[in-house]
Amino acid sequence: MLAGALAALTGCGGSSSWSSRTSTAAASSSALVSIGAGLKGPSGLKARVYATGPATTSAFALDGEGRLWLTAAGLEAHTHDGVYVVAAAGGRALKVVSGLKDPLGIVWDDGRLYVASVGRVDEYAGFDGRRFAEHREILSGPVAGGENNLLAVAPNGRLVMGVTASCDHCSPTSRYSGSIVSFKRDGSDLRLYASGIRAPVGLAFFPGTSDLFASMNQRDDLGAKTPGDWLALVREGEDWRFPGCYGQGGAVCAGVPQPTAVLDRHAAVGGVTIVTGQLGSSVGTSALVAEWATAKVAQVRLERTGSTYRASVSTLLTGIRNPLATALARDGSLLVGDWTTGTIYRISAATA
Repeated sequence: MLAGALAALTGCGGSSSWSSRTSTAAASSSALVSIGAGLKGPSGLKARVYATGPATTSAFALDGEGRLWLTAAGLEAHTHDGVYVVAAAGGRALKVVSGLKDPLGIVWDDGRLYVASVGRVDEYAGFDGRRFAEHREILSGPVAGGENNLLAVAPNGRLVMGVTASCDHCSPTSRYSGSIVSFKRDGSDLRLYASGIRAPVGLAFFPGTSDLFASMNQRDDLGAKTPGDWLALVREGEDWRFPGCYGQGGAVCAGVPQPTAVLDRHAAVGGVTIVTGQLGSSVGTSALVAEWATAKVAQVRLERTGSTYRASVSTLLTGIRNPLATALARDGSLLVGDWTTGTIYRISAATA
């Protein structure tokens, strides 16, 4: 998960039967080379430090002017909790919003900033370079005191958000606990998008489609039965049947969707960014998934096959202590944040 999420960010679960039919755990990093800034990756990439944010940097968003916005969520120590802006590469991270507990989700849409934190979603507008002129809470909950995760804007203009389950493996008492929800930008018309997901963290729509990919942290109590965390294509109306089904097959999982890719065990998967060639042929069309607990970013190469996707998994980046936040910049480079140090890395094609 990620607030219970980072508490759950160290939890996973899945299915040995499903993993054999989708993909294997992220591949060895032995083929990676030094690409700069202390990182290793494919030889077709180069890395540098973009900026330094606060420790506990957790999520990214870029506005129409190319400024980088980020949240800091301490989960237990809330020293840096808030929203920050970095005006340009090499710039200082300026704190512009305080008073939120574990803000994780952040997205810009139509000149307004939306921030998801524990038990609420807020909207901000009218930024003058130091503060916002307008602020209002648009959504209370949807679970009282619940851990809201990352946000995304759907092609139809609605906001979608992951909500961590209130427990590791018991049945939640709220229909919204352990789900993905959607709502209008004013917070109205709350809907259950998909249910029965222990901790949906990163959300990303495949460009040009309404195909929503989610990173999923799984149960902690499975012991030797624990496979890897998941990247999954999630359709509206699906029930993934947490806590009963964790990918083990059998009657309890009959009719439950399969993950697109199975990642590392106890990976604590975070942000998801989809690229379609911006990072060159060595990356191609892929979902890039931060693995907080394994100190790497996984690459899930995607190939569309009818209404679904074929996937293969490898390691894209190593050398980041606890990668969590990811985003695609306007120039096509990938930004990755280290939750522990606040260092923000810029990854680009070596020819860029």
